[in-house]
Amino acid sequence: MMAGAMESEEQARNRFQSELEFIQCLANPNYLNFLAQRGYLREKPFVNYLKYLLYWKEPEYAKFLKYPHCLHMLELLQYEHFRKELVNAQCAKFIDEQQLLHWQHYSRKRTRLQQALAEQQQTQQQQPPHGNTAAK
Repeated sequence: MMAGAMESEEQARNRFQSELEFIQCLANPNYLNFLAQRGYLREKPFVNYLKYLLYWKEPEYAKFLKYPHCLHMLELLQYEHFRKELVNAQCAKFIDEQQLLHWQHYSRKRTRLQQALAEQQQTQQQQPPHGNTAAK
């Protein structure tokens, strides 16, 4: 008998939920700094776990992420140099600032795009439909 060899549906659901929560924490550079300062990012089993989590990049899993930026951080965490740099609080602060700037830029860009789309739709609604301009 192979007790524990097969994961029950409830165990699989719990693992999925735990991994989903953990991977999204990786989007937080302060949390990464916390992990680095406590030595987790130097431990082989933890580094292997980060490698295992790369399956979240697959669309069927990535669609569940609320903070997809975590996938970029997960990718960077595959590099030893990046993991070592995270011990430095200034590194985490820099990443945090860059994320904020990115989000602000993205937010402004998205707002401008939505405004332009709304204006375009308004203009299209005011024009007569094509085909109704037949000569009498």
